[in-house]
Amino acid sequence: MNILIDNRQDKVDTQGLDKVVEDVVRTALEVEGVVDDVEVSVSFVDNDEIHKLNKYYRNVDRETDVLSFPLVEFEEIYTDIDEKEDDGLDEIQPIGDIVISLEKAKQQAEEYGHSFIREVAYLTAHSMFHLMGYDHETEDEKKVMREKEEEVMRRLKIER
Repeated sequence: MNILIDNRQDKVDTQGLDKVVEDVVRTALEVEGVVDDVEVSVSFVDNDEIHKLNKYYRNVDRETDVLSFPLVEFEEIYTDIDEKEDDGLDEIQPIGDIVISLEKAKQQAEEYGHSFIREVAYLTAHSMFHLMGYDHETEDEKKVMREKEEEVMRRLKIER
């Protein structure tokens, strides 16, 4: 498993975040039954950069906390991984990119009354499940996604 982390901002201290993000990514994949052979890219940005990305990719002219950019349909990854295991190949399959505004995460942590680490962990889990094909357009989808996010947080003992 490859987890690539890129800090493209200088407004919020990132000390300790790499380990938390790596733990969340691994745990989210474990919840889905995928433990290796994948690559995820995580970028830390500020509100200005995520605003630009949100406008360009989603046509939403405001900042947001996190964006997910899946590279493939996640169901295909299961098939690809199974076939690679059968073939004895050990290739890494990139599944997508996560972009987190640390500036927004810090603001939200203060608003919600929990730690900055918890907010970044939650945003990472949330985005990982988007990369794995989950969404929250309907109440049923939202419930399933929230349960999975909370399972990651429980396993890592990251409390509210």
